[in-house]
Amino acid sequence: MESFVLTASHESNKERIDKFLSEEFPELSRSYIHKLIEKKLVLINKNEISKNYKLNENDVIEISIPDPEPYEVAPENIPLDIIYEDDDLLIVNKPKDMVVHPAPGNTSGTLVNALLYHCKDSLSGINGVLRPGIVHRIDKDTSGLLIVAKNDNSHKFLAEQIKNHSFTREYQAIIIGRLKDQKGTIETNIGRHKTNRKKMAVVPPPNGKKAITHYEVLEEFSGYSHIKLNLETGRTHQIRVHMAHLGHPVLGDEVYGSAKQNPFKFLKGQCLHAKKIGFIHPTTLKYMGLDSKLPKYFEKILDILKK
Repeated sequence: MESFVLTASHESNKERIDKFLSEEFPELSRSYIHKLIEKKLVLINKNEISKNYKLNENDVIEISIPDPEPYEVAPENIPLDIIYEDDDLLIVNKPKDMVVHPAPGNTSGTLVNALLYHCKDSLSGINGVLRPGIVHRIDKDTSGLLIVAKNDNSHKFLAEQIKNHSFTREYQAIIIGRLKDQKGTIETNIGRHKTNRKKMAVVPPPNGKKAITHYEVLEEFSGYSHIKLNLETGRTHQIRVHMAHLGHPVLGDEVYGSAKQNPFKFLKGQCLHAKKIGFIHPTTLKYMGLDSKLPKYFEKILDILKK
């Protein structure tokens, strides 16, 4: 059992407790938080509450999260856009709004559920039952290419390339505003935000972990830029944090930007696509580079901006 103590800020005044906790603990679903409240594992000022409780400034929230219980992740017949597949690995073009792997309270509809149906028992077990085959991740609302390992040897071989920064990961994004330089490198340390567990942040060394992003402007519009980015490291939310750090958050990113900066009502979540990956194949030892088309939502925004 892991316990946390939080204090409600002025910004959280009159906010429902379940909404507040889902933002502070993004890995927990709202329904799971309701169960914790019912089990009296969430206390406000040492008192039991209902899921409808609305916070007051300076409320002291205590939440106890039980250790995860072992459970089976069920295979689900969810269509996959497979770009490449062999006996060692497969490359999936993940759509927007798909979570990569299950988490407490969210055990279905994920990429892993779909992979278990498609691959049966042919997935590496290095990351355990909740993340079979998952070598690296991309955010729920980020679309694009993701590599999946079918056996442990392939997983280790691919993970080592990521660790050594020899694994190519190229993204494209539309950002707010225009960058000062047409190309450049952002090098900072990234760690957990001091007050909001949902967010990462640029932190001063020696805190956090080194994060390096290379960027290049592809096209500029009135108030927006279309850019490509190459990851040298792969920290959580790295591109989104780095662009916000420069003052040019990714369009549609309401965590590191603002909903007011997104005039495209059809865009839900950040306009960010993992377009290319490149790596040495674990068996053939030959370099493989794969590319994907920009998704329809991304192309639609570009067409509007060009007009």
